[in-house]
Amino acid sequence: MMTNSTYVSYFTLSAYFDTGVFKYLYFLIVLTLYVLIICSNVLLLVVICVNRNLHEPMYLFLCSLFVNELFGSTGLFPFLLVQIVSDVHTVSTSSCFLQIFCLYSYANVQLYNLAVMSYDRYLAICCPLQYNSRMTSNKVTVLIVLTWLFPLLNVVVMMSLSISLQLCGNIINKVYCDNFSVVKLACSDTTVNNVYGIVYMLTVIVALIILILFSYMRILKVSFSGCKQTRQKAVSTCTPHLASLLNFSFGCFFEILQSRFNMSSVPNMLRIVLSLYFLTCQPLFNPLIYGLNLTKIRIICKSLVFGKV
Repeated sequence: MMTNSTYVSYFTLSAYFDTGVFKYLYFLIVLTLYVLIICSNVLLLVVICVNRNLHEPMYLFLCSLFVNELFGSTGLFPFLLVQIVSDVHTVSTSSCFLQIFCLYSYANVQLYNLAVMSYDRYLAICCPLQYNSRMTSNKVTVLIVLTWLFPLLNVVVMMSLSISLQLCGNIINKVYCDNFSVVKLACSDTTVNNVYGIVYMLTVIVALIILILFSYMRILKVSFSGCKQTRQKAVSTCTPHLASLLNFSFGCFFEILQSRFNMSSVPNMLRIVLSLYFLTCQPLFNPLIYGLNLTKIRIICKSLVFGKV
């Protein structure tokens, strides 16, 4: 592809390297991880959907979280599996932008989900007497719809700005497509893209982070000043939420660090693992942490696996 070209029909993913026969081992590892993600998330979705006593706001928000993880994983893993066994690591422009849409939608919806779940836990622990009146079924539906609608709108705007760029290269130094790498290839003005990204970051993302921090700070304050029962409830329900939030935050931090700074001194394999962390570990980590820590889900899962006592 000519470096002064303004039309790119495909991208080359340069982070892949020749692994010889080990590519079949990597293929098997990634396939196993994908199957585990699908099975664990689908299991918890089925458990919540078929048990009417789990049709509570917290579990409905979890359903949204699990559906999003299936969506994000499907946007990445089949692509990785094909690239691992391929000798030429190229991807068409349309497929690349489709993957960007899926992965950025996943990341944005994930953050919105975590913010809504923190607000739900804040109401349940800090305002228990008003919880049922403030977290009605209609409000739960609206929150879940907005959790998906706002991120998708953001990604559509971001994608429209990126697709309109004139590109002067086609080499992406990653194992999957990402928006920042595409924008860096532009030979046209990217001011609008940069301004939109900064404004979105400083308004929506910061607002969601403030909501999360406020919710958990209030929960901690109530927990430490309340009775033992209140503390136990806070610990049992908030531990998986906080673990999920911290895991997602670390994954995003690794990705931002790699995208924005020169990481050429870091071994290639480590760079690949860090860039895939929040896309691969989060969808497996969440069903495990929620399945093991939330008593109602754990009891039902045990009865399904080992039979009723």
